[in-house]
Amino acid sequence: MESKALTFWQYFFLFLIANFIALGIGGFAQSAGPTFEWYSNLNRAPWTPPGWVFGFAWTSIMICFAVYLAFLAKTVSWKQFIILYLLQWILNVSWNPIFFAWHSVGIALIVIVLLAITVSYFLFKYAKTLKFKSLFIFPYFIWLLIAISLNAYVFLKN
Repeated sequence: MESKALTFWQYFFLFLIANFIALGIGGFAQSAGPTFEWYSNLNRAPWTPPGWVFGFAWTSIMICFAVYLAFLAKTVSWKQFIILYLLQWILNVSWNPIFFAWHSVGIALIVIVLLAITVSYFLFKYAKTLKFKSLFIFPYFIWLLIAISLNAYVFLKN
């Protein structure tokens, strides 16, 4: 059963709002996050980008992801789609507090790997359906690979 009740733009704004709510909750739940003394004292990867890059990257990624989801929502089974989206949403929101507030770097690494697997499932499962539109999820996938490397470095070197 396909869900075609909403227009592309309605889906886009719905997912854009949901994605930015996730970013907001994650940001709030990370406590002092990158400005916290704990994070400042970590051995971080030499390729760790400056702090402003994270905000720019996540903003761009969530806009592109909303476009991707709007295209996808019009073409696939709603039940499977919403379960995958909610799994992705929960994993995304949970990483910040696990890493920054609770300092559970190993568990955060597991969470971000699961998030990357979920996003890669979206990418590869629906690539034939969406064709070139799958490029809208590609920045998310690439950023998660970078984030995994950063998290893994902190896990291994601290």
